[in-house]
Amino acid sequence: MNRVLIATSNQGKLRDFAGAASSHGVQIEGLPGFSSLPPVVEDGLTFEANARKKAEQYSLAVPGEIVLADDSGLEVDALDGAPGVHSARYAADDPAKEDANTDDDANNAKLIREIKLLPQASRAGRFVCVIAAARNGKTLAVFQGAAEGVIQEVPRGRNGFGYDPLFYFPDIGKTFAELSVEEKANYSHRGQAFRKFLGWKSRDD
Repeated sequence: MNRVLIATSNQGKLRDFAGAASSHGVQIEGLPGFSSLPPVVEDGLTFEANARKKAEQYSLAVPGEIVLADDSGLEVDALDGAPGVHSARYAADDPAKEDANTDDDANNAKLIREIKLLPQASRAGRFVCVIAAARNGKTLAVFQGAAEGVIQEVPRGRNGFGYDPLFYFPDIGKTFAELSVEEKANYSHRGQAFRKFLGWKSRDD
């Protein structure tokens, strides 16, 4: 296994996967012709449902190949788990609309407004990532990772993407946006889930 196909156009996710794969001698590649494929409607109620749906549909474009797709996001306990599956479109007028993605700055601004209303002791949250591996339209396995942290109202760091500047990771005293790609892979939800996939794939080979 010297390459892994990822079904995403999100460059931040591809960088995260590449960082997690680098120490394992694995090359990350985007799905060939991904931009020309019909988009998958991410209407699942859970990260796993969306990851499975994407992996299954996109794997049909490369018969016989294993394709990975992930769904991930931020859960804040005091916000009843929001942004959750709506993390990529949290600032939209209707975040439940599957095609209403909003940019990182807008999503972060909304989260900051809500965090400011919470006491310091109620700002715990976690990043969650679920990766589905599929082949020929069928999910073969699912892998999950999570990183526990504290949401802060002042962004820190210039790396990463999404909510990384607001996600403070107490174990190392930094936000995810203050980490290099390789450092982030050691601690992140996506790095954890990807390492579980690598372990599964090595046993399956």
